[in-house]
Amino acid sequence: MSTTPPIRYSHNHHLLAVKGCEAEPDVLAFDGDEALSRPFSYRIEFTSRDHGISKEMMLMKSGSLTLQAPVDQGYGIKIQQPLRVIQGVVTGFERLGTSRDETHYALTLRPRLALLDRSHQNAIYQDMSVPQIVEKILRERHGMRGQDFLFSLTREYPRREQVMQYGENDLHFITRLLGEVGIWFRFTTDTRLNIDVVEFYDGQQGYEKGLTLPSVPPSGQHSQGVDAVWGMESHHSVVQKQVSTRDYNYRQATQDMNAQVDVTRGDTTTYGEAYHYADNYLTPGIAYERHPAPESGAFYARIRHERYLNGQTQARAITSSPALSPGQVLKVTGGYEVAEVFARGVVITAMRSHARRDEDFCIHFDGIPDSADFSFRPEPGPRPVMAGTLPARVTSTTENDTYGHIDKDGRYRVNMLFDRDSWETGFESLWVRQSRPYAGDTYGLHLPLLAGTEVAIGFEDGNPDRPYITGVLHDSAHGDHVTIRNYKRNVLRTPANNKIRLDDERGKEHIKVSTEYGGKSQLNLGHLVDAEKQPRGEGFELRTDSWGAIRAQKGIFISADGQAKAQGQVLEMQPAVSLLKGALNQVTEWGSITQTHHNFSPDADSLRAFVCGADNLKEAAILMSAPDGIAAVTPETTLLHSGKGLYLQSLGEVNIASAQRHSVNAEKAISVLARQEGIRLVSAKGPMTLESHADTLSLTSLKDITVQSTQGHLQLTAKNGITIGCGGAYIRLTPQGEIHIHGPGQLSLKGQHKMLGPQSEDFPLPELPSSVCKDCLKRAQEMAKGFVPREG
Repeated sequence: MSTTPPIRYSHNHHLLAVKGCEAEPDVLAFDGDEALSRPFSYRIEFTSRDHGISKEMMLMKSGSLTLQAPVDQGYGIKIQQPLRVIQGVVTGFERLGTSRDETHYALTLRPRLALLDRSHQNAIYQDMSVPQIVEKILRERHGMRGQDFLFSLTREYPRREQVMQYGENDLHFITRLLGEVGIWFRFTTDTRLNIDVVEFYDGQQGYEKGLTLPSVPPSGQHSQGVDAVWGMESHHSVVQKQVSTRDYNYRQATQDMNAQVDVTRGDTTTYGEAYHYADNYLTPGIAYERHPAPESGAFYARIRHERYLNGQTQARAITSSPALSPGQVLKVTGGYEVAEVFARGVVITAMRSHARRDEDFCIHFDGIPDSADFSFRPEPGPRPVMAGTLPARVTSTTENDTYGHIDKDGRYRVNMLFDRDSWETGFESLWVRQSRPYAGDTYGLHLPLLAGTEVAIGFEDGNPDRPYITGVLHDSAHGDHVTIRNYKRNVLRTPANNKIRLDDERGKEHIKVSTEYGGKSQLNLGHLVDAEKQPRGEGFELRTDSWGAIRAQKGIFISADGQAKAQGQVLEMQPAVSLLKGALNQVTEWGSITQTHHNFSPDADSLRAFVCGADNLKEAAILMSAPDGIAAVTPETTLLHSGKGLYLQSLGEVNIASAQRHSVNAEKAISVLARQEGIRLVSAKGPMTLESHADTLSLTSLKDITVQSTQGHLQLTAKNGITIGCGGAYIRLTPQGEIHIHGPGQLSLKGQHKMLGPQSEDFPLPELPSSVCKDCLKRAQEMAKGFVPREG
């Protein structure tokens, strides 16, 4: 070991300079604290003959601390040589004491980046990567230019839909974002521009290599003019063997989002699994790749494992080299006292420097091994946990739009009320999902949100970058439609005034479903009121100012039969079925009666089939029932048409009246039977005609037949003869004009007799149609007449 006395600094010659300050500060002492991904801080005590240095002369002024090599002590160094310049801005100033000759001061020198912790912001960043967000903040909010910072990255980081800064200062915000993706930074000095420069790296490309120092214990002996390292310690710990990540991306809800990474590829000194959920990534990535896709699941797993491995071996030591700075790789040479980690190289991650006029300069530093398997990864600051909700308003791409802008997945954009930035209308946020009480595969409950409506924004797992709409609120600009004035009403109303209203006021309960299209269509149930809440009825009302249709594929039952409190089956129709069966029995009974009187029997089969199908609506039928009567009235036409049987039955009277003509037509036959009181056909005005166009006409009576004309002439005419007979006697008029009077007994002729010669008279008979053609039937249907005579 060398016996040459060590080189000592003249601490009076560390140079402190503050821009614009003419006083010459004389450095008394300083303490420095530096680390990767953390702004450095130097507290420098100095004296000055100027007793009047004020805070205005110091604060926010550019300053520098220059560390110099000592003057020649016999080893060839003739002048002081600067070894390192620490450039920054004065952020603190102290007046510690004064004497007749000088005043004792202190200042704090920090990089300009440290001032970002004075900027407390709430902001939204959209469609930007992490480096772009950091650059935007540095440039737009803090006025930095391209020479003030440098991004030297090996990866291209994806643009994120949205990143939210809430309740964080800018320094914490950017260090958190950078730390989450493994980007670290260090500070250098541009001696040409006299500015501090912050440099950003995402791997080992940012390490500054080439520094080698010997191991020399502080024994009072010299090191031949070379700075040395001593007090070396290395601490080793068991860290996590592997890291697993999982997330959920609702945009690809079924995708496997698991990733598992072991950076050491089987290091036996590691143990356990660290499982992290919701690192907020969109794709799982490929776990076995050394450089997985940035911000994928495998990427975050690797970054986390590298961060754990940073703690596997911690190196600590002391050095007298003022040239040392964070980010450098230091190799130590020496004998057995040099541990392997120092011999291979240690990445300086943090250091604390100290010097006084009466003490040697020294640095206590921490480091990690310079490893090919992993890089330095900073610990990201804590992410804000969003408790509760934040207010926002639904937006639309159209000015003064009624409805909010919605995408193909049913998501909305919102304007966070804390956001002061100006955005293109309708693009104030990423697409945001809405929490709903019910959802499924293209089904659920979704009431479209209205533009300008206030919504409460919640956050998945409290993550500010994963917002969703938890609810909708009324405010003074968008009043509630249910207030103290109608607090017993439950109302759903849309901007088009489509409405569902449920009123719970006791004794006035009602439900209203309505729409404004076509005038107004409504379903009103219960206690019916008008717009002024005045009663207008009770029960139910289904009405429309447009067309209406009631359709049921399996059948419809309309009944006025009571079913109190709905205590029964929906198709309970016993009263109606009883009447149907009574009607069937009546038809069956009349079948027997008509046979007795040699009349046509009614067809009971069609009615029987209908009654069977209508019972409990086994078939698609319409059944109407009312205990006190049914009426169908109209000032226009009424049609009852049946493809099979049409039955008009009554246990009382059947009255058919017409103000015009009454037509009864049948394709086959018409049968009329009065069982008790007879049949009366009367023509009050106009002729009465009975015709049989293709067959006989028979009049038969058990008793007398009377044919009378009270004011006219009775004429009996026949083409093929007329016969009047009784008791074996008869009078026959033949087609040849002969009159035959025959009788088995006396022929009595009384009165005056006049015998003349032969004489005859023609009696023309009407020409009767033999049939009705199909075309005539169609014309008759079109003209609603019984028949239309054949023409031609």
